[in-house]
Parts: sequence; structure tokens; C-alpha cells
Amino acid sequence: MANSFDVTRRAALHFLAAAPVLANTAAANAAPVEPSFAVTTPIHIHSLSLRVRDLEKMTYFYNAVIGLDVLRAEPNQTTLGKDGKPLVTLIKRPDDDLDDPTTAGLYHTAFLMPTRKDLGRWLIVAYMNGVPFTGFADHSVSEALYLNDPEGNGIEVYADRPHQNWNWADNRVVMGSAQLDLDNLVEGLPEDAELPYSAPSGFRIGHVHMRVGDTQLAQDFYVKATGLDLTALIANESAAFFSNGRYHHHIGANIWQSRNAGQRPQKMSGLEDAAFSIQPGLMDGLRQRLKAHGSDTQESGSTLETLDPWGTKIRFIAS
Repeated sequence: MANSFDVTRRAALHFLAAAPVLANTAAANAAPVEPSFAVTTPIHIHSLSLRVRDLEKMTYFYNAVIGLDVLRAEPNQTTLGKDGKPLVTLIKRPDDDLDDPTTAGLYHTAFLMPTRKDLGRWLIVAYMNGVPFTGFADHSVSEALYLNDPEGNGIEVYADRPHQNWNWADNRVVMGSAQLDLDNLVEGLPEDAELPYSAPSGFRIGHVHMRVGDTQLAQDFYVKATGLDLTALIANESAAFFSNGRYHHHIGANIWQSRNAGQRPQKMSGLEDAAFSIQPGLMDGLRQRLKAHGSDTQESGSTLETLDPWGTKIRFIAS
């Protein structure tokens, strides 16, 4: 382990070193913090479920490296979250085929830190323990770190800049992809960091980015059927972004590797379902839009479930 934290030099080497993950058995008891803007809009991301081939290894990773608390552990399923709120459910499917990035499915789960300092602290923890990264970016509205879990599912860990300072033009948010200033992100923060890591109170899923077969079909579903707003569209329409309440995006959808993908195979590891929280008063409108769109729905208690155009379960939980 280096005596000084030369993160810029390490970034140039693409963080290729990897280290074993240790299990985190301690839960954080920090006092709740003010919720991030992303989870205060009337519709926002609630949680998601992943089909995993190695439940123990994946539980260790999301617990010890990402910092989620184990809320419920069963022989074939683990639910992890923060502040008692479930965020990720891991479902044991050892016989599944490994997720194929050319199919529709999960591009990445984006975990939102409450503050920029929290993001810097986690970067130090990950760096000091040899966690390999796949990229870094300054998106103007946010600062983001990218990596994969042990089964190849994409992950973004990010912090938003104050939403009052985001730039909008014609109801589209201005997002970029510039080089991230890693030195500034970690400046003044302690370098002593060991696993297991425990994420701070207020840690949530800010958005989910999907692989889709067609961004026009994604727009048709997420705007016309679910009622989200289109907030950004890359010029060649290779990616579209959707949100509620003028967040930069709760859902991303791209065809970078999955152009023309059809129905997602049923026995494949990766995304099982994605869930939104929705204010109860908005459920009737959602039902009407989904019916008009021709989407089949099922309801159980406070949860309405449908399928996106590629067969992935999308759930809406009235809360």
C-alpha cells in the first residue's frame, strides 16, 4: 500500500489492481440526513432486484464494498439497504447464463451519495482496497465513479451538484462528460480506510440506467405509459434520459451495445426488476396511461407491476 494517496497516477493506470472483498457485519447507526433531491420527487427510484449466480460473493460485495446493510438474509435471497429501506435484492440463480451486454437489461445501478465528501471518502476506501474502476466523469450535474460488481453488473457511485444550479434549455437538462478532478474530490479527506465499508445514512439509488433495443420505444414507454419526462436525448438518439420532478434522470436508456435487442432471456443473470416509489394520488393516472398504452398490469396491495418493451418487470410502489 502506498504511503501517499496519488489517485491521479493510479487513475492513469485505470485502477487495474483488484483485492479480495471482506464481509461487513456492522450496520451504520448514523442519524438520518435530509434526503437527496433525487428521492423527493413524486416518482423516483425505490429499489431493484438482481439475479445472481454466486449469492455469497455478491452479498459480500454489496455489503462490504458498496456499503449496504444486510436487512434480510435467506438461503436463496438477500435484501440489502440503508436506514432500514430496501435498495437491492439479490436472488440466487446459480444455473443462469451470465448476463450478455448485447441484450436488453441493466447498464448500471447508480448509487447516490448524500454529499460530495461522502463520495470522496468512498473513493479513498475503494482505492486503498484495490477495487478496480471502469471510468470517471464530471457530468456537470453530478460527479461519478464507475465500476462493475463481481458478476459484471455495472455500477455508478455519484454525488449530485446542487439542483438549483443545473442548466436547462427547452426543458432539457445540460449534462456533459468531462474529466473528473479526482484530486479535488479527495482533497482534505483522511486516507485511512479499511473494508468493510458502511455507506452513510441517506445513501440511495438515484437512477437506473438500462440497456434497450430502441430509444424511441423507450421514450414511448417511459413518457407515454409511465408519465416520466424526457430530460435529455443524445444527438444521434443512442441514449435517452427520463425523470420526474425535474431531476436530471431517474432512468437512462441506451443502445450502445444492445441496438435492436429483443426480449430479454428469462434465465440470465442480471436485472430481474426495477421499482419506483410513486405518490398514491398518482396511481390512477398511471393505471390509465398503462391501459391506453396497451401494457398488461398486475396489482398486489400497493404495488402495480408491468413489463417494459423488452420484458423486464417494472414495479410501482405507492408510498
